[in-house]
Amino acid sequence: MPSNNSAIDVKQMLNAESLACSISDMYMEFEMKRNQWIEDKKELREYIFATDTSSTSNSTLPWKNSVHVPKLCQIRDNLHANYMAAIFPNDRALIWEGDDDDSEDEQKRLAIQSYMENKLNQGKFRVEVSKLLYDWIDWGVCFAMPVFEAQYTDIDGERIPGFIGPKLERIGPLDIVFNPAAASFEKSPKIIRSIKTIASLLAEIQDDPSKTYLQEVVEKFQNGRQRFNGATVSDYVKSSWYQIDGFGSYVDYFQSDYVEVLDFYGDVYDRETGELYRNYMITVIDRAYVARKIPNPSWLGGDGIRMCGWRIRPDNLYAMGPLDNLVGMQYRIDHLENLKSDVFDLIAHPVFKIKGYVDDFTYEPNARIICGDEGDVEFMHPDVTALQADTQIMLYEQKMEEMAGAPKHAMGFRTPGEKTAYEVQILENGANRIFLNKTSYFEEVFLEPLLNDMLEFARRNMTTSDVVRVLDNDIDVVNFLTITREDITASGRIRPVGARHFARNANIIQNLTQFYQTMGQDQSITAHISGKKVANLMEELLGLKRYDLVQDNIRVLEQAETQKLISSAEQLIMEQNASPTPGLGQNPATAGGTQAAPAGF
Repeated sequence: MPSNNSAIDVKQMLNAESLACSISDMYMEFEMKRNQWIEDKKELREYIFATDTSSTSNSTLPWKNSVHVPKLCQIRDNLHANYMAAIFPNDRALIWEGDDDDSEDEQKRLAIQSYMENKLNQGKFRVEVSKLLYDWIDWGVCFAMPVFEAQYTDIDGERIPGFIGPKLERIGPLDIVFNPAAASFEKSPKIIRSIKTIASLLAEIQDDPSKTYLQEVVEKFQNGRQRFNGATVSDYVKSSWYQIDGFGSYVDYFQSDYVEVLDFYGDVYDRETGELYRNYMITVIDRAYVARKIPNPSWLGGDGIRMCGWRIRPDNLYAMGPLDNLVGMQYRIDHLENLKSDVFDLIAHPVFKIKGYVDDFTYEPNARIICGDEGDVEFMHPDVTALQADTQIMLYEQKMEEMAGAPKHAMGFRTPGEKTAYEVQILENGANRIFLNKTSYFEEVFLEPLLNDMLEFARRNMTTSDVVRVLDNDIDVVNFLTITREDITASGRIRPVGARHFARNANIIQNLTQFYQTMGQDQSITAHISGKKVANLMEELLGLKRYDLVQDNIRVLEQAETQKLISSAEQLIMEQNASPTPGLGQNPATAGGTQAAPAGF
């Protein structure tokens, strides 16, 4: 360890590699550019999770009451619930669209759709999307990437396979940095930061064969940390290059059991060798050592990291969220609520104006106040105009709902006045236009590319066959289909069946219903409309294809079958009535023999 009189640079002490230093410098540059964005989000998150105004900017107001009306939190939960309902409207998660005859083959489509639907269910796809939607609402941006997992369990020396396949992995908005001034997110280099313990890092190397590249730098960073044992900050040249988030100083970091891992994706220039690395995956440990440096193996040519912004800013990739510009209204609502409450308190416990000599008294019902000569007690009544704040609060809450693009009809709101069904549909479409646009955008620019990336990961990493569960619609029996890499290799793309189809289908169904209630009653018009095509259309729009409800003239065949059964039953009843059962309706004396003459003849 050097003395204070001969302090040396941290980079020299660690023998840091130039490429690792370049990526570390890039990380700090990108992190500095997002500091203002993080600071802007701080007040919003305080309001979302606040239980009273003591933890918000309203704490500076001189009010006795500190009630917080959680309107932002309510809008957040409402948006999340309705986004989930629109993106996952039914059990059919996705469809496959092939680009050629072979890729559009029925068996190929069945294999790809069944494989992906099984992996989405087993990999908890909906849970990850739920987390991503919360990021989208809270931060205005969300990030995700596909990963391929192969889980095994050792039981009595036998390796039992668990989940093997592609999964969706959320990236926290604070765990990734990029160039916010880039032309697009795809063209910007990206760095994902993670903090791990040394024990967890070593366990990953042992359990995951894909992480063996970390073994090469374990000895390097362990030796580098030993040099900091017993050291203080004054022993080294203090460099902002090693101000690692979450640690007091770089010496504290190196003396801890934690390891910082920076995963770089994109293009980078190595100043030492003069080499340009294009579309590379580079892993840096301790901002000093390169653990992995390989070209990105994706067949699609990108890095596989996807981003979605809620309200796009010009020339800034850090988008705004639906709640960002509502913070001021939330501040105003809390202000009015507590102002009103304080006025109520002043009415119930007023301020006294005492004139002259007045004996001490207790303010209570039936209290007696004894006043001396010219003494008097007067209540100081506050202005009750403040009690009308409820009206203003209600108006602010309504404006916040509208500006966040929340679906009004889903919350039970209705504009006053009598309207026809067609007028209601027009108003509903207009009121929900922002909501439908946002959900369709999230699905189109975020979920759809991620699903295709996941399918590509499966094709590239699948080494053995897999068995997936398939429901046979014809006989309503569950089958198990064996899937190989060749079965899921085709030219085309996965499309999620969710928000876009949900909004489009609902609109077409409403228009068809309105048509049949009005002009659809005119036989001169319906004579030119195919009933079979309308039936097929409704089956598709309602998502009922798996039940095989629509068949050519099936109603005629079913009615004929029903009529046949009715005729058979009627004939059976007539035959039973025409031939009475022996022994019934006969005289017991003559049953089975000759009828006897009555007595007296």
